[in-house]
Amino acid sequence: MEPDGRPKGCTHERGCHTGAVPALASATVGARYWLLIEHDGPWAERLPECRLPAELHALIRRATEAGVRAQLIRRPGRRTRSTRQGAHVLLAYAAGDSPWLAEGVFADPDDLDLDALVHGVVPESCILVSEPVFLVCTHAKRNACCARIGLPLARHLGENLPGKVWETSHVGGDRYAANLVCLPHGLYYGNMSEAAALAAANAYRHGEVLLDRFRGRAGIPEPLQAAEHFVRDHTGELSVGGVAVESSRSDGDVTTAVMRLGDARFRVVVEPMAFPTPCGMACAETIATYRLVSLDRLTPVRYATPALT
Repeated sequence: MEPDGRPKGCTHERGCHTGAVPALASATVGARYWLLIEHDGPWAERLPECRLPAELHALIRRATEAGVRAQLIRRPGRRTRSTRQGAHVLLAYAAGDSPWLAEGVFADPDDLDLDALVHGVVPESCILVSEPVFLVCTHAKRNACCARIGLPLARHLGENLPGKVWETSHVGGDRYAANLVCLPHGLYYGNMSEAAALAAANAYRHGEVLLDRFRGRAGIPEPLQAAEHFVRDHTGELSVGGVAVESSRSDGDVTTAVMRLGDARFRVVVEPMAFPTPCGMACAETIATYRLVSLDRLTPVRYATPALT
């Protein structure tokens, strides 16, 4: 243990996992395509350092080069060696309005067509998965808090949603542990308790977002994640696809976005800010987040009806 009672290796201050720290607009920007590889572990700090078969390391390198986010996954609870022959993978296309999940087992991982995934096409030998998947980061070698908080949360979620939950390697944002990712849309939640995680997972299964501890949707620039969050908060719109970016521009640190919600459009202006961690200690650490500068509903353009002659 650290002198202040934190787990050894945990760099976060007290208060960072309670929901008191703002989590909005912190989802991983570069995760629009996902490759999940089942591997029971152990997991090293970084994927290239893991003890994996050479063909899986080659698959991870291919994924990285193609812009696909590679993750290791395993079922919550006791470690049991998989009896599957070949590499068991899940693929998620999280971009656009029609994300999807697919699953496959490959005797030769070189046969997995990652270019198809990037172009939104289900690769050959994979089948679509109709149910969502929930990832809980439990990557102890990256940060002790991810295991201390994530492991019991993953077990609890797995007991309530059997077959839909996986422990996963680092997803980004250790300070927000425990982290939950909902696929295929790539929705990120942070600072999760067991109750909050189950509520978020059930909301997603019904096509909705919970704003409490919502980090944003992966693959979208952070200022636009913030703009979406503020529109949802202003309007109460919670459907997963209910708010979309129509256009955006940046002027220095200030971002102006036009967001569409059904027939309504909103101009949202956001800018970055530093939030001091409520750690109760003499620390200078702050968390980068966003504040709302203005939010205005745009008046629909009305065209004059030609006079009848």
